[in-house]
Amino acid sequence: MASRHHLLHLTFLILLLSYSRLALGVENSSETNNVTTVKVGVILDTSSWIGGISWSYMQMAMEDFYASHPYYTSRISLVLRDLRNDHLGGLNGNDDAFGAAVAAVDLLKNVRVQAIIGPQTSSQAKFIVALGNKSNVPIISFSAKSSSISPRQTPYFIRTAWNYSSQAIAIASIAKHFNWREVVPVFEDTDSGNIFVPYLVDTLQGIEAYVPYRCKIPSVASNAEINAMLDHLESNRTRVFVVHMSYELALKFFSLVKQRNMGGDDFVWITTYGLTDIVDIFGSNASNVMPGVLGIRPSIRNTKRVQNIAMRLGKKFKLNELHFPTRPTAFGLWAYDTVWMLAEAVQGVKHANLSYKTSNALYNSTDFSNIGVSEMGQNLTSLIESTNFSGVSGSFNLVDGQLQSGTYEITYVNGSYNNPVGTVSTRNNVSINWPGNNRPPPRGWQWPTVNRTLLIGVPNKPGFSEFVKPDNTARHNFSGFSIKVFEAAMDSLPYKVPYNFVEFDGTYDDLVYQVYLKKFDAAVGDVTILANRSMYADFTLPYTESGVRMVVPIKDVNKKSPWTFLEPLTAKLWLTTGAFFILTGITVWFIEHRVNHEFRGNPANQMGSIFYFAFSTVVFAHRERLVSNLSRLVVIIWVFVVLILQQSYTASLTSKLTVEQLQATVTSIDQIIKEGSYVGYLNDSFMPALLKRMGVNESKMIVLSSPKDYNEALSTGRVAAVVDEIPYLKVFLNKYPKNYSMVGPTYRIDGFGFVFPRGSPLVPDVSRGILNVMERANMTKFDKILYGSGTFVDKEDTSNSSSITFHSFIGLFLLTGVSSIIALIIHMLFALFRHLKSSTNTEAPQNPLEKDEPITEGSNSPPMASPQFSDNVQFAVGSSDSESNFGEITSDEGTPGREIANDDIEMPSFGEMLDQTSEGHHR
Repeated sequence: MASRHHLLHLTFLILLLSYSRLALGVENSSETNNVTTVKVGVILDTSSWIGGISWSYMQMAMEDFYASHPYYTSRISLVLRDLRNDHLGGLNGNDDAFGAAVAAVDLLKNVRVQAIIGPQTSSQAKFIVALGNKSNVPIISFSAKSSSISPRQTPYFIRTAWNYSSQAIAIASIAKHFNWREVVPVFEDTDSGNIFVPYLVDTLQGIEAYVPYRCKIPSVASNAEINAMLDHLESNRTRVFVVHMSYELALKFFSLVKQRNMGGDDFVWITTYGLTDIVDIFGSNASNVMPGVLGIRPSIRNTKRVQNIAMRLGKKFKLNELHFPTRPTAFGLWAYDTVWMLAEAVQGVKHANLSYKTSNALYNSTDFSNIGVSEMGQNLTSLIESTNFSGVSGSFNLVDGQLQSGTYEITYVNGSYNNPVGTVSTRNNVSINWPGNNRPPPRGWQWPTVNRTLLIGVPNKPGFSEFVKPDNTARHNFSGFSIKVFEAAMDSLPYKVPYNFVEFDGTYDDLVYQVYLKKFDAAVGDVTILANRSMYADFTLPYTESGVRMVVPIKDVNKKSPWTFLEPLTAKLWLTTGAFFILTGITVWFIEHRVNHEFRGNPANQMGSIFYFAFSTVVFAHRERLVSNLSRLVVIIWVFVVLILQQSYTASLTSKLTVEQLQATVTSIDQIIKEGSYVGYLNDSFMPALLKRMGVNESKMIVLSSPKDYNEALSTGRVAAVVDEIPYLKVFLNKYPKNYSMVGPTYRIDGFGFVFPRGSPLVPDVSRGILNVMERANMTKFDKILYGSGTFVDKEDTSNSSSITFHSFIGLFLLTGVSSIIALIIHMLFALFRHLKSSTNTEAPQNPLEKDEPITEGSNSPPMASPQFSDNVQFAVGSSDSESNFGEITSDEGTPGREIANDDIEMPSFGEMLDQTSEGHHR
């Protein structure tokens, strides 16, 4: 009974386990030992190098991941759909979008995969991504690089490769680093090439690099077709090419490049990633035809883990159709990290439901509509998009479903190897040492080796033939200043450029437009650099003086009048000088009259002495001998001031009497407008537009065509001024130097320049040549073409030469004025001191008529007798003592006027003094 009971329990347990196994099993999963298997589809062409190598890396990633995580309960199972049997397979893979779409439908509908790794190309990805979005199954590609398929627009698309945009940025950064201004894309006519090139062109335009044309080569192009395209490349000047094509076409293309010797030092070939690894895969078969080719590829850190993977793959996998690469490839490492990422994400899905939800209404519809929706896809996609880890390829960080780009490695094919020579990042950081035995980097362009001669337009303007004129005896049948400068600039180039001049009879604007239309390769002559012209062509640096001014007649306004001798000094300066003459005379008299008989006498004589002494210092030495050191100091300073005044006066008067005083008849364009005068300008120039902006009425403009016309119009008064560019005006003034002058402000323009097509690489080189010519003595030789053997001298308006002003001498007047005042103050202080001293030692008054003893000064002067006063004269004019330190008078000696000074007698007026003097004379 018990055994029967146990048998029933055992049977029930077996049935329960069987039921559980059936209940948990689904179409696309199985559980063994509590491990859930999640099927993942893989769409590759294993006959291609990308597909074959990547599949090997993916299988190794499966082994390594679960060897490192043996206890994970969710495991992925890779289900491969190989496209190698299709007839379009090749080294770069089968680009059959239909076959890839059929494989994807099979994986989604029949296998019920929860994710698809692939497709291999961008064209295949378009339709498969649409299926993934419809079925909520993440589509993960490590090789579809086209940015036209954006993870932001297709939420179930994950790109675990660097996109085309990053490659375009890296290549543009290299071009910018070496200043290559022109780049030509050479690409295969496939979806990959047609998608990549627009990104490259846009990025190059962002750094102001010019793409003159694009070279598109069919996938099945013959040698003759490729040679025809190489003829076109060689016949143009651009020497920088970016190559984007499959391996089969690249081997054929570079073989012909080598045969034509187009891989030399003057050519630059840059391969995009995908083609850069061709040397690692094909070895000498590729390196022999690609010497000196630059390439970019993702920079891979050569860690021990990477080395281990490469070693194991090299031993384990021997691909029959492909050489195994000598180094790990980025595509292979991205495939490795993709599997690692997906395995980690599958493990992270909680309570995974591996079934598809299908509507019953769709059972009878087409296969595409009957796929269903994955229950697990949304959670799995979210976990994948949050991936951020350090993989074998480097930082594996997804942002919005896109693997973030890092640093590219720049390689150079030398011998049998692809040697790293630098790095470039998407932040425009370039670090590279140009390879090739310390050769300088190529310029990026070269004048075509095919017989090609520059066709240069030359304006035919006979008015100012000094700049350009036909000359059969000249080097290129033209001569003139502009021609000579251009020839010298071209001769200074480090390479030879043949050219011929062609006469052009149209306007300057038409000439520039002909360059824009490529009918001329350049234009040389007196062509002004203008903003509107720069929209159609590029200009070199200007080779002439820039600016616009006007020439007007001048006249001599210096009419010599009888009063010309007063003009050197202003009225204020004349009055100030006279005042200081009087001040100096009074100061000297005030100090000297008490001790010096030369300054005594009747009032009229003393007044005469004051003025005579002061003004005599201008022309000769004064006759009066000075006794006091104070007065001597005052006179010395004053004589110094008079000397400077005299010299300045003489120089100014000489200038006014001898130098021509020229005055312009017109001084500004505003004066012309106000007076309603006429203005002349050069025929076929931009002056009318400029004059209109200045406010000149068009009816007041008169067109002129030559320096002779300028002279005739100005001399007859037909125009009040001629407005033109400074180089023209200088030539005119050199021919007619006497009667005209440049006046008014300079209106800024850029001067004359040489014209080239937009983006022409000749522009910077010719500009440097112009600078070299201008810095050497050549320009002096060329200036003789414009101005002859003489030197151009402009007669400036000199009518505004002003008189000497008081302000110019204010310092000198302050010096003499302050010295006079100080001398007076010192003299008065000593006089006051003597007066106080004499008041303390009172002595008997002396007879005022008593004869004075001779007065001696501290100097070695002989004694001077005091003047004898008549009985009617009861006083002396002076009443102060001299200073003790400057000729002290003893107490015994009488001092004229002291008796009166001691008595409080009222001073008579100057008129009374004259009356008393007259009476004395009558007596």
